[in-house]
Amino acid sequence: MSPRPLGRRLRFRHPAQAVVAGFAAAVVVGTVLLMLPAARHGPGGAGLLEALFTATSAVCVTGLVVVDTPAYWTGFGEAVVLGLIQVGGFGIMTFASLLVVLISRRMGLRARLTAAAETKTLGLGEVRSVIAGVVKVSLVLEAVTALVLTLRFGLGYGESWPRALWLGVFHAVSAFNNAGFALYSDSLMGFVTDPWVCLPIAFAVIAGGLGFPVLFEVRRRFRTPRRWSLHTKIVLWATAVFLAGGGVFVTAVEWSNPATLGPLDVPGKLLAGFFQGVMPRTAGFNSVDTGGLNPATWLGMDVLMFVGGASAGTAGGIKVTTFAVLFFVIYAEVRGESAVTIFHRRLPGDVQRQALTVVLLSVAAVAVSTVVFMVFTDISLDRSLFEVVSAFATVGLSTGITADLPAGQQLLLIFLMFVGRLGPITVASALALRSRVRMYDLPEERPVIG
Repeated sequence: MSPRPLGRRLRFRHPAQAVVAGFAAAVVVGTVLLMLPAARHGPGGAGLLEALFTATSAVCVTGLVVVDTPAYWTGFGEAVVLGLIQVGGFGIMTFASLLVVLISRRMGLRARLTAAAETKTLGLGEVRSVIAGVVKVSLVLEAVTALVLTLRFGLGYGESWPRALWLGVFHAVSAFNNAGFALYSDSLMGFVTDPWVCLPIAFAVIAGGLGFPVLFEVRRRFRTPRRWSLHTKIVLWATAVFLAGGGVFVTAVEWSNPATLGPLDVPGKLLAGFFQGVMPRTAGFNSVDTGGLNPATWLGMDVLMFVGGASAGTAGGIKVTTFAVLFFVIYAEVRGESAVTIFHRRLPGDVQRQALTVVLLSVAAVAVSTVVFMVFTDISLDRSLFEVVSAFATVGLSTGITADLPAGQQLLLIFLMFVGRLGPITVASALALRSRVRMYDLPEERPVIG
């Protein structure tokens, strides 16, 4: 009896399983490529841990590094990192589905379900147009950002045009995908007061963090905001609040800190404060020394990183929609209302349970990992928590301890980046062999709360 074809053996019972497998495959391929001698400066190839950590950080669009990116990787290695960032940003399954459309002009039901799981679309009929739109919007925004940065690097800093183009493209892709990888050893600290570098990167980060459904809807219905969906309204409202609050918080706390904003003039402080307030939306760029921030700023940034950006975008975290849903659940409970409403729309009960599940699983992952950090190292609580949240929320900001961590803690960060990028719900559903439907209801009884 002849063996069954590989394609028939590798069947997934849930689209999320294919998403997890796709991301894992990309990490493996990236690790192998980064271990090639051509990817690293000096003799021999990169070690397994360095390659694995970098590949996971790139595919999961995080930005945490254990080696100095421009000093350690060659042009080929940087190109591999850039490719992994782009693939991770698109979503492995979205990218694979796009190839199916381009090659065969047809998409089967299984491929469409897989793409829907990755892009968070609601209808199967929308999947093909969404995939094409993801690519178009991504490339357009990256191209515009790259153009501005290329001109700035070439005209303002005397870089040769090929070098300026590479710098512009790399940082544009890294910014839009909320990756945070930079081709400077100090990230963007050398451009702390340069608005022509900081602002395009910040705006690309914000655009990527809004999520593709929001970008699509705003583009289609720009003149009729009253017709925007509840998701779009929540994302834009919450994003504005967190951007304003984050920028004001960082600027106020760090205003006189001699290690960060203190030496800058007022316009420089405002620009740097705004930039650092944007980056916890899960891009790991920094224009000031993150290790020199006040502990209070670290704690505030922990909150911003944990919340992250919007669903179906390039940002990580529990997502602003999840935070907003729980906020309005609490608001409704405090007011004694029986239904949870947002912008004159009632929220279904399953949405509330899903938001609560995401938050509790995320809190558990962060809490357990932080305890592990503190048990097996002598790193303080504030630095341990910052590093763990940064990895889980796929941010990439660091207080400077990542490269010096023991191998066990680096492996833990790799796991957190992978889980954080895919989401606790996605990972849990991918591991589940089947879903169970209860065919009956049990008697109701209320426990005492509080």
